[in-house]
Amino acid sequence: MSKGPVALAKLVVESFVTTGGLPSGNIEGMPEWMSLDPQGCFVSLKIDGELRGCIGTIEPTQSSLFDEILMNAVSAASRDPRFPPVTPDELSVLLYSVDVLTAPESITNSDELDVKRYGVIVTSGPKRGVLLPDLDGVDTVERQLMYVSQKAGILPGEPVEMQRFEVNRFK
Repeated sequence: MSKGPVALAKLVVESFVTTGGLPSGNIEGMPEWMSLDPQGCFVSLKIDGELRGCIGTIEPTQSSLFDEILMNAVSAASRDPRFPPVTPDELSVLLYSVDVLTAPESITNSDELDVKRYGVIVTSGPKRGVLLPDLDGVDTVERQLMYVSQKAGILPGEPVEMQRFEVNRFK
């Protein structure tokens, strides 16, 4: 197995679900770039093509991408409010992906979006939603904005500020 973001997420989830803790000892063979600049990321878990957990950070909260993946992997497996915690029986069928985000940039209108290339963040007052790019069933900018607004609890017609970002997706 390659020693990249997905391998780290898998190792962390399996350790957390089976022992309640993080992997012990030094995790060797991880790419050096994961210990450099901090970046936001999302860890997604799926079973049979269906989402099982997804938690992430738009901007980094940890000192390295390595630590950001570690924290978000634990959260995706145990703290996604849409799902119960992952069980040991599910570990053998989980599929993992890790999306590493670029810094968000403000945009003025939806013409600056592309559902395949850009994720989107919408904000209206205290309400904020984020949607990753290139998701199944999200094939138009209108649908992307509808889903992200619904996630944020933003009603149609409410004024929104938009930002876009790109991802490097690891599967």
